[in-house]
Amino acid sequence: VAAMCAEAAGISDYMIEHYDGSLGKAKFPFRLTDFYVSPDTAKEKLGWKGPKHSLVDDLPWYYESYKARGGLDKEMEFVEDKEVLSATV
Repeated sequence: VAAMCAEAAGISDYMIEHYDGSLGKAKFPFRLTDFYVSPDTAKEKLGWKGPKHSLVDDLPWYYESYKARGGLDKEMEFVEDKEVLSATV
């Protein structure tokens, strides 16, 4: 997903860092349990046929919407991220 987001943003030079789960869990996006979603219940109960779009095709639209809302100008802090990643080195 990270690589697809980078592509949608036109970024070719990026680095994906992996978190060492044996060090314990941190704040979001890390979870205490595995997490997944499945549309099976919606398909069964609502007769839904499934998605008409794909994430990879829709990401450019989401990115443009993010930019239009001023997302690129927001100040962001990554203190917890840096703490977790520094512990994995």
